[in-house]
Amino acid sequence: MDNITTKKASFFSGLTGQILVAMILGAILGIVIHNNIDAESAQAFSTKIKILATVFIRLVQMIISPLVFTTLVVGIAKLGDIKAVGRIGGKAMGWFFTASFISLLLGMFFVNILEPGVGLNLSNVELGSVAEVTAKTQNISFENFIEHIVPKSIFEAMATNEILQIVIFSIFFGLAAASLGDYVKPVINALDKTSHIVLKMVNYVMKFAPIGVFGAIAGVFAVRDFQELAITYFKFFGSFLIGISSLWVVLIAVGFIFLKSRMPVLLKRIVSPLIIAFGTTSSEAVFPKLTEELERFGVKDRIVSFMLPLGYSFNLDGSMMYMTFASVFIAQAYGIDLDLGTQMTMLLVLMLTSKGIAGVPRASLVVVAATCGMFDIPIEGIALILPIDHFCDMFRSATNVLGNALATSVVGKWEADGEVEEVLEA
Repeated sequence: MDNITTKKASFFSGLTGQILVAMILGAILGIVIHNNIDAESAQAFSTKIKILATVFIRLVQMIISPLVFTTLVVGIAKLGDIKAVGRIGGKAMGWFFTASFISLLLGMFFVNILEPGVGLNLSNVELGSVAEVTAKTQNISFENFIEHIVPKSIFEAMATNEILQIVIFSIFFGLAAASLGDYVKPVINALDKTSHIVLKMVNYVMKFAPIGVFGAIAGVFAVRDFQELAITYFKFFGSFLIGISSLWVVLIAVGFIFLKSRMPVLLKRIVSPLIIAFGTTSSEAVFPKLTEELERFGVKDRIVSFMLPLGYSFNLDGSMMYMTFASVFIAQAYGIDLDLGTQMTMLLVLMLTSKGIAGVPRASLVVVAATCGMFDIPIEGIALILPIDHFCDMFRSATNVLGNALATSVVGKWEADGEVEEVLEA
């Protein structure tokens, strides 16, 4: 009995337990506010309490750029040559595009089987809130994506936390450093020490995570009648949960295939990052913490520092699944019949246009709106899913974290196995 009590006490004194308590307290406070004060005051409360979440996310964003740059450059320098970078990069991109395709396919499968948009009443749809999303769709195209990859200035990329652009610069910088050998060792050592300082900052920043999650949850429940949302959007949200749960089953099953008995250990390691991403609806918010946990899991720092930044640009499994699901849902709601060929074309378009959008507010919705425009589906249909999008985003963000943790761990294992084989052959 004493052991059980001790374990419970240690759980609630740890970060994961504190975040869960913060989520529950935030939900309770939000519901009490929503049910006891007028809508205008509740909106004012929501705006103010969400500052807690904004501060936490900004604290994390503050350290993402230096962390990505220092760890990636050091990781590439430790890899040693272009051949090693190409080998690991090839494995990474192969995994990312396969996972993206499966995620998109699952979304398309479940939205066609469950048909959550069929027979929906569009008379009460509020269109005013759509403008914020649709205004950004003009920037979503293949040409803009290609232009967006290459930074005009590394300082601009760092200032705006453009992870993909930082990755591109860091790869060139790391390869150049690796080619100069011992001459640049002092620079690499300095960057290595800097990355450890930044990781130490992560520990300080994470202490604010429960406060940030509390603010985010309380702010949402203060202005949303959860019971009304659950009834109104039961079919859409329920169908989405079935789809995202199936994606989790697939990801965890693949994890067991490649990591075997180590998979439960990985899941235990990433519980805290998963809950933070779920509570804040930001996978970006756990980037530093996830880096730390994957290294503790046993993935070499050079692999983690190379894989994670790439994953955050190319491997957003939860968001990908949602994009096909939401796009076809809107078409169903407007009675637009999309044949299989059109849906597969839509899937391929989403594969391309969705890359490199990490850090864009409501990125999934922006891509969905752009895709709807390309296939003559009314963009105003975004208004159908806006009220429930925050709750969907919680699951999307957590799924993105799981997908990137799994990809990094599997590629790390492949590399470790390859090194053992080379030693045995020698």
